[in-house]
Amino acid sequence: MSKILDEVLKANQAYAASFGEKGKLPMPPGRRFAILTCMDARLDPAKFAGLSEGDAHVIRNAGGRATEDAIRSLVISYKLLGTKEWFVIHHVDCGMLAFTNEVMRDLLSKSRETATIENGKWKDVGTSGGSNEGDYIEWLPFSDLAKSVTIDVTRLRAHPLTPKTVPIYGYIFDVKSGKLVEVPEATKAGAVGAK
Repeated sequence: MSKILDEVLKANQAYAASFGEKGKLPMPPGRRFAILTCMDARLDPAKFAGLSEGDAHVIRNAGGRATEDAIRSLVISYKLLGTKEWFVIHHVDCGMLAFTNEVMRDLLSKSRETATIENGKWKDVGTSGGSNEGDYIEWLPFSDLAKSVTIDVTRLRAHPLTPKTVPIYGYIFDVKSGKLVEVPEATKAGAVGAK
């Protein structure tokens, strides 16, 4: 058993031992909202948004992007589980700012080993086992943080399955201070009645 696996299973045992009444929480989120945010390990939506188990849906992916799968989850969140407000939250110092589609595709074509960054440039350390399959994936990197939030909120607002009555807010989480900073253009684009 790996050290990580052992740590996770021990932590779960302790958690399950004091689970108590949480097993009776209803399926719909109690506070009726959803957050789309990045998978970055420095973000803890429960803490920065004041959440407890059962409060809200949190959908995470690389960059917190409004991908087809994120939209699928948000639509289910609304249609079947009653969320009434959505947040799109990207963050400063995001890894999605550090590469382009071309860089990622080039790295994957060389190997599937973990790359390193040297002098601000990505370097592949592997020697074989690469694949060109990465050429067929849109990796969704971005170069402007506020613009990426606005693009994702705008995409959600314009999607034919997004309910017209759900406000969509755009924010950036500052990993240095812990603060949420509104992106006014995004929140305006996500307002009820915005086109």
